Amino acid sequence: ADEFNFWNWNGFKILWRVEGEENKFPIILLHGFGASSKHWRNNSSYFAKKGFAVYSFDLIGFGNSAQPGIKDIGKLDNGVWCNQVKDFIEQVIRPKNLNKIVLIGNSLGALVALTCAVTLEHEILSVIASPLPDQILSKKKESRVNSIFEKIKIIFIRLFFKFLPLEIILLLVNKLGIIKAGLNSAYCKKDNINNELIDIVTKPVLRKTAAGSLRAMCIGMSTRGNELKATYLLEKLTDSKKVPFLLIWGEKDNFIPIFLGKKIANLYRWVKLIIVSNSGHCVHDEDPSIFNKISYEWIRDLKPF
Repeated sequence: ADEFNFWNWNGFKILWRVEGEENKFPIILLHGFGASSKHWRNNSSYFAKKGFAVYSFDLIGFGNSAQPGIKDIGKLDNGVWCNQVKDFIEQVIRPKNLNKIVLIGNSLGALVALTCAVTLEHEILSVIASPLPDQILSKKKESRVNSIFEKIKIIFIRLFFKFLPLEIILLLVNKLGIIKAGLNSAYCKKDNINNELIDIVTKPVLRKTAAGSLRAMCIGMSTRGNELKATYLLEKLTDSKKVPFLLIWGEKDNFIPIFLGKKIANLYRWVKLIIVSNSGHCVHDEDPSIFNKISYEWIRDLKPF
């Protein structure tokens, strides 16, 4: 049976799951945009059987967790989700388990994992990011004109999303079968798009609170400071070199093309990139046996055992 629990995080209800809780080595699985902890249904038992305590939860705004709007939370971005991970480790995992944690993230979840690797580096054993969805920018000098332009841009973005009728847009997304089209684009193997997967992605969108939460995300992610962007975070990790970092990338990823993965591996030599042929944006769900094996061997070679 599908076991899940609820955890109260700062007054918000968060759904979380665990398999193999009595095992010694903790892993946290972090889902991508529009998905939920259920998206790891083809991975968590594998890791539990290999001796890991496997935790996953619905990031705030997604799945069956609370979907707060701007009034309730201000904004949602990878900084907020990273705080959620930090408190989850402290309140849920640490009372039972003091070992360092492996973070495995898909897409947005990978960006959250990277953010955590920088903020909580002493807690984290390793990060597996599959793929990493953020622009990699060249280092440029900040000028005063730039900072004024940034401020104006942020005001415009806020107004734009405030008045953008996301409620109507989400209604259309559901009615016009856009979710299925999106999955068709994300997955290279179309047979994997079954009713269970469509349910995982569609149900949260139907909740009354979905549009308000999406608005908080759009504003949060498009106005976040440089310190929450992948370029800055990877630079920070380079300086500390504390966290072994693996990228698993689907060769046929239509959302975040493989050239970005190659660019990251080129710029940051300590990052290991493994490309999975004939796989799309969600390797963990499209080719779970390959993904699980690559991840397991990577963790095993870090010798936490």
